[in-house]
Amino acid sequence: RVASGKPSSGLVHAYFIVSHLLPDLIPPGTCNLLNSSTIFANNEVNLAEVDIYGFDYDYTLALYSNALDTMIYNTARDFLIEHFKYPEGIRKYDYIPNFAARGLHYDIQKGLLMKIDAFHYIQSGTVYRGLSPMPDEEVLQLYGGTYHIPLQQDSGFYGKGPKVKQFMDIFSIPEMTLLAVANDFFITNDIPYDPVHLFRDVSEAIGMVHLKGYMYKWVMEDLDKFILRGEETHAVLHRLVNNGKKLFLITNSPFSFVDKGMMHMVGKNWRDFFDVVIVQADKPHFFTDCIKPFRRLDGNGDLRWEKINSLDKGQIYKQGNLFDFLRLTGWRGSKVLYFGDHLYSDLADLMLRHGWRTAAIVPELEQETKVVCTDRYALNLTWLQALTGLMERMQTHRDPESKQVFREWQNEREELRAMIKNLFNPHFGSIFRTRHNPTYFSRHLCRFSDIYMTSLSCLLNYDLSYTFYPRRTPLQHEAPLWMDQLCTGCMKTPYLEEMSHIR
Repeated sequence: RVASGKPSSGLVHAYFIVSHLLPDLIPPGTCNLLNSSTIFANNEVNLAEVDIYGFDYDYTLALYSNALDTMIYNTARDFLIEHFKYPEGIRKYDYIPNFAARGLHYDIQKGLLMKIDAFHYIQSGTVYRGLSPMPDEEVLQLYGGTYHIPLQQDSGFYGKGPKVKQFMDIFSIPEMTLLAVANDFFITNDIPYDPVHLFRDVSEAIGMVHLKGYMYKWVMEDLDKFILRGEETHAVLHRLVNNGKKLFLITNSPFSFVDKGMMHMVGKNWRDFFDVVIVQADKPHFFTDCIKPFRRLDGNGDLRWEKINSLDKGQIYKQGNLFDFLRLTGWRGSKVLYFGDHLYSDLADLMLRHGWRTAAIVPELEQETKVVCTDRYALNLTWLQALTGLMERMQTHRDPESKQVFREWQNEREELRAMIKNLFNPHFGSIFRTRHNPTYFSRHLCRFSDIYMTSLSCLLNYDLSYTFYPRRTPLQHEAPLWMDQLCTGCMKTPYLEEMSHIR
């Protein structure tokens, strides 16, 4: 490698020392510290100040099994073939569990599924045309020599842009898979097609599954198969009410569907837990428009015609808007904590416009924390951080031997990054990280939620006067607490001496 006596030989020596001592650098028990039942804080929240708890229904009060994804995919695929007259060969593609992940972006005009970081850069190795990864060279060529997606092309505030859409809904995972499958069929069979038409047809086929009530029908016919952890939802609601908290429900789902699910999880008197119940709310428009009035439903689920002057316990209301909700209830500001799974439709407006506290339900945390708790992940990440720090020092040495070592370390670093990515999802990696940067999803999770958790049941692990404190993680200019800095002496100014004469 580098001859002894060279200025960079000390770095090579440090490389071998650190790599040899790597297991000892990780404190014992570190891998067991993270628990998927933890509630994680982006912002300080004191539950003692929260008097009113609000909830979405789907993937918040009711968690669904993966079997639902398969049925949504299969039915939408059949719609695509039978209603939109797509080739019969697409039917040969079965659903692929764990192919797609929440938070991915889709380039509508190019037919590409990809992962984008918080700075609008595509993560190399995560661009898929159909079911096959696209070489990085082709990606750069398609996007004009850059991995950057300009803001005007990227998804808008609610994940829908003119050219790129972000899939933030857990229900969207079957849609991403069907898009990939349909693209793959046309590409592998060399059939000309327009990706824009394909995107719109797949979106409409997925929409038909919901609009025609298929999903509601499947769940209501086999509640035990599709609804998970219902007893935990019951326990959470019971505990909140017993502690004098007011509860409300705002969901886009119809009353018949919510009623059947809540009776299954909580019992026939489930409405007694809630002070206000609103169905078919049409979020996110419920939070932004002040046009639709509230309508009351009678015991049969039929609409009543009287004007709504109050929101009463025991009644069911349809549509409406947040402005009337605030006026009629007086529930404002940080004494309200609302739980939802969709960062845009459920949480963004409530936090940014109305000052409610918000809690994101992120079921993917359960699997992600399992990975983070493994020895393999801890070793790879620690070595990646240390190696990055060594590279930072080595780049200042210009002799041929040092440059060769630097190139070898670059290759090793890329291999480590790929290994860490594959621990989560071999196609797209973690939903929270694009290599070292937060993902676009993660950035918005931090922006729109005060706290986040795997499921509502995590609340059972905390007293209702508990305060969630966010950890103070060092910014880049703060104390040298990261492994790469500790291993390399926090060498951040390689030419400090050479530049001192200027100052």
